[in-house]
Amino acid sequence: MYTIYVYVLDTLADWEIGNVTAELNSKRFFKKDAPEVSLKTVSYSKEPIKTMGGMTIIPDCIIDDIIMEKTSTLILPGADTWNDAKHRTIIEKANDLLSLGATVCAICGATVALADFGLLDQRSHTSNGPGFLDMFVPNYKGQSFYIDEPSVTDHNLITAS
Repeated sequence: MYTIYVYVLDTLADWEIGNVTAELNSKRFFKKDAPEVSLKTVSYSKEPIKTMGGMTIIPDCIIDDIIMEKTSTLILPGADTWNDAKHRTIIEKANDLLSLGATVCAICGATVALADFGLLDQRSHTSNGPGFLDMFVPNYKGQSFYIDEPSVTDHNLITAS
């Protein structure tokens, strides 16, 4: 069983996760013998969040409920509220998951949170264009690992613009 957690936070850029969540949930392109997948929304609390598109999401679980296994995956979508201190806990959990060998995916504004925590200093990654992370993260040291592509994978870290 693979558990895939989608972090939900106010101003979540709902379109950034639409394709992946639809396919993970429907499983319409999965092989017949593919392992089971459980898709869960996770947040810092069980309070409803409001996406950028105006949708309300009630999280399935909180950060402490994330199962720490190599088969777990954490998706961090873009949002305008990543600089809020209450999201630091999920970035710490992302660090723990990466250390364990689990997969972490960061899209758009979530790459800013990873860069601010230092998680992009020694890993190949992308974001919203050259200079974007420098603009928002004064302590960003990963410039030499930045690749100007729509998505970049470095072992178990996936980043996307």
